[in-house]
Amino acid sequence: MRIARLLGTVLGTTLLTTTAVLTAPAQAAPPAPPSTSSDRTSLDEAGLQDSLDAAHEAGLYGVFSAVRDGRERWTGASGVADVVTGRPVTPGMRQRVGSISKTFTAVAVLQQVERGRLRLDAPVADYLPGLIPGERGRQITVRMLLNHTSGIGDHVLPAFPSLLRNSPASLDEERFRSIPPEELVRLGLDAPATGRPGEVPGTYSNTNYVIAGLLLEKVTGQDSDAYITRHVIDRAGLRHTYLPRTPYIKGPHPRMYEALYGLIDPPRDYSVYDMSWLRSAGALVSTMDDLNRFYRALLGGKLVGKSALGEMMRTVRVGGMEYGLGIHTVELPGCGRFWGHSGAVFGAGAFALTSQDGKRQIAFAQNLMKYQSLDENGVPQSHAIDNALRLHIVRALCPDAGEPGVAARDARDARDALSRLLPGMEHSQLTNRIKFDQVSH
Repeated sequence: MRIARLLGTVLGTTLLTTTAVLTAPAQAAPPAPPSTSSDRTSLDEAGLQDSLDAAHEAGLYGVFSAVRDGRERWTGASGVADVVTGRPVTPGMRQRVGSISKTFTAVAVLQQVERGRLRLDAPVADYLPGLIPGERGRQITVRMLLNHTSGIGDHVLPAFPSLLRNSPASLDEERFRSIPPEELVRLGLDAPATGRPGEVPGTYSNTNYVIAGLLLEKVTGQDSDAYITRHVIDRAGLRHTYLPRTPYIKGPHPRMYEALYGLIDPPRDYSVYDMSWLRSAGALVSTMDDLNRFYRALLGGKLVGKSALGEMMRTVRVGGMEYGLGIHTVELPGCGRFWGHSGAVFGAGAFALTSQDGKRQIAFAQNLMKYQSLDENGVPQSHAIDNALRLHIVRALCPDAGEPGVAARDARDARDALSRLLPGMEHSQLTNRIKFDQVSH
């Protein structure tokens, strides 16, 4: 049964949230009402809440969101944080945000580029001799790590080997295991190369950002988490964002349920987990308001200068998207260009997009992952929950989404553009190269 190889690769491709679907709606307490602070004119508050409710009604346990349009702000939530107690999700909860961490790590690396301690086009071997053995270490540059054109494989599947046996056992066995970053790098380097260094299109790999964290420690002489906390998180004014030192999340948060495409039934709570398996590639905990504040600060030039930000926004093709240095972009027809990132870890997903001028923003999180059905080729299928979340994004970022005529057509086109980002499984290495003749649940 080759479905296990798909599962492992999907887990490794934590770029995007896995907006999956349950076969039946979760039991729920009444949705938390949206918070408001003043009269609004441009945000469709009722529509935003309706689309969250629709995602929950389609089977998502819980979802919460923060939306901005200029000075106007809306937050909302729908569903439950705990399926046993019925405790509701609320907009201000903390969540593991997975690969959104990569933007934070990339910002930290670019700060060192600005200080002259790193060069984007210098070989990794100049800073970490021997980490990437042989000529490969001279060919792979810092830039290639950050834009996923290094050709280095992903360490996630080798780190959870039971997935190769069509079993989720490793997820539980490794819950409290602390994995050194050098071990993650070894696993990634031992995996088959995904291409030649610098080759485009690139292939998404978490191992790239584990190496970026080691680079950061080398040139700063500090623990990478400590550096990112002081120079990125604190500098952006984030009060509820941190890189965890333990498997536990501090502050109000939902339980985080993983279904693994039916291999875990009922879905199991993985909110308590040692995140050393991702480290600087995906360990961050944040709130949706903080994510919006972070991307606003970044695009506003408060975290890196104009030149460094320009380097971050130089994109190449990676999988099905345009990816820069720790940030990707999408053009929504009729709405404009947006920048951000998404992330998925066991049981938790998050998604954030911001317009280039920082005025329009959305960040949302969900607490049930990988519950799609799979087709005969092992590819996760879109479902009503995906449609609801796409509609939620369009209502947040496209003020005229509900208007007739051209605006309505643009809204449909925008939802189509988002379909290439959600659920995001098309960015998996194996789904691009392997056909599956047998699907197991």
